[in-house]
Amino acid sequence: MTSAGRPSEPDPRVEVGSVPGSLGPAGRRAALERLAGEELDVLVIGGGVTGVGCALDAVTRGLSVGLVEQRDLAAGTSSRSSKLIHGGLRYLEQRDIHLVREALHERGVLMTRVCPHLVRPVSFLIPLTHRIWQRAYYGAGVALYDVLAAIGADNPLPRHRHLSREAALRLVPGLRRDHLVGGILYWDAQVDDARHTVTVARTAARHGAAITTSTRVESLVVDDGVVRGARVVDVETGRRFTVRARRVVNATGVWTDDIQDMAGRATLRVRAAKGVHLVVPREAVDGDSGVVLRTERSVLFVIPWGRHWLVGTTDTDWAFDRAHPAASRADIDYILEHANRALARPLTHDDIVAVYAGLRPLVAAEADDTTELSREHAVAEPVPGLVTIAGGKYTTYRLMAADTIDRVAAGLDRRVPPSCTADVPLLGAADWETWRHRGPEIAAAHALPDPVAERLLWRHGSRVVDVLALCEADPALAELLPGEGYLAAEVVHAVRHEGALHLDDVLARRLRVAIEERDGGLSIAPHVAEIMGRELGWTPEVVEREVGVWRARLEAEAAAHRAPDDATAAAARAAAPDARDLVEVAPDDTAV
Repeated sequence: MTSAGRPSEPDPRVEVGSVPGSLGPAGRRAALERLAGEELDVLVIGGGVTGVGCALDAVTRGLSVGLVEQRDLAAGTSSRSSKLIHGGLRYLEQRDIHLVREALHERGVLMTRVCPHLVRPVSFLIPLTHRIWQRAYYGAGVALYDVLAAIGADNPLPRHRHLSREAALRLVPGLRRDHLVGGILYWDAQVDDARHTVTVARTAARHGAAITTSTRVESLVVDDGVVRGARVVDVETGRRFTVRARRVVNATGVWTDDIQDMAGRATLRVRAAKGVHLVVPREAVDGDSGVVLRTERSVLFVIPWGRHWLVGTTDTDWAFDRAHPAASRADIDYILEHANRALARPLTHDDIVAVYAGLRPLVAAEADDTTELSREHAVAEPVPGLVTIAGGKYTTYRLMAADTIDRVAAGLDRRVPPSCTADVPLLGAADWETWRHRGPEIAAAHALPDPVAERLLWRHGSRVVDVLALCEADPALAELLPGEGYLAAEVVHAVRHEGALHLDDVLARRLRVAIEERDGGLSIAPHVAEIMGRELGWTPEVVEREVGVWRARLEAEAAAHRAPDDATAAAARAAAPDARDLVEVAPDDTAV
């Protein structure tokens, strides 16, 4: 670490082979040994975008860092968002200008400096149904949005435009003609949230952080009233050990209260708000832009997503299993009803390819309605040595991490440089302006369809070379899996370098099969499991078990979607186990 706080060369202990930031089996074993054998400056609990953001922020300031996640990277909220990097136009209506300004600044930082290979522009049309007051009211709001985006930050996106009815219908012919008198077009950005979270984690590992998944915190170590680490269990083996750290960061989202309660006192409380999205085919809605629709409670987005649209979201309290939130028939009907008010061709249940539900961790307040709770984050130290970060939104993860590590640094006995992550490119961002145009070249050189080559570039950036190297070493890995056209090499890469340990890690997060295929990837699950099994040394019984767990999950989710309410949906979803739940862990402190 230099005196200016810029990241130095990555720690060679976390380099595996020639692939930087590898989170494969060898890297995981090395990370576990570090966690068990070193006293760290910072232990981060939680592998969502906030947690991995904290790990990256801390390690690039020169601190020794470990991170433990009980399930998989982005297993919770960070793979189930609206997949937008945005300021939150609706928050202007709530007069939360500070939040919008911060988020728009971060949008520019991510698009231009940190991860331009992962964040892409997306346009949205606001249909106007009243000729005079809406154009003035919404137009003023979008104009302010553009002004805030331009203040002190790089803003690569065009300014908004006012459209006539005919221009709006040319852009989105799928809207009801009698539903609008015109429109306003503005721009935001989108991201594959799980892909981005994994990339942040790998970048932190490249700079020296010890990152482990399937590592559950069972209790905190408290000495003389000060939190000094955590007792954890490796869920994959049952091995228990203690991680010693000068400071512990609680970045567990909707599990925030659980970790705080281990220390005996909480200053922040978190409420879980459920957001549901439908995935429908691109041909179900005729249009070349996203659409923003008003509802009685909030807004509804129709978001272009490759060959699909994402339609959502809801915003309701959730009081059931936080690991597996479930969408009910009521949620689905709500989204369909409000979308169909604006669409010329109504969406039906038959159009739905997939449904996913996620939980937003909102800082608890007196409000009865989750839509009234602030999306701003809060940092607190409920007991000495334990720093909690709660609330916030995906777009501002980097600022949340910086604020958290500032609080951590204040409690250490040495000077810690300020955050530098605004100038730390994520893996794959190097020389992106050159790489972004190489899709046709890659397609021709590797006999790939052009859309597959483009998708590889926008998922891996310049590190696409790592995936292509696998195909060159073993031509069988250049096989295209049925469906969206993922490569077998991407499955191998997910295991060797992206921390995938179970079938659902690949189908639901490393690839997007779970929300892109009507069967949720069940048809390719046996093949993917066999590929993973060869990498991880699975027996035929384990391969069969992994496929069975995936099948049970899909059946349970389908049953939940038919349920009339949250309680019934939660009970239906609970019928399916998580693959990690099937590992037997000894009840005492004996290593297994």
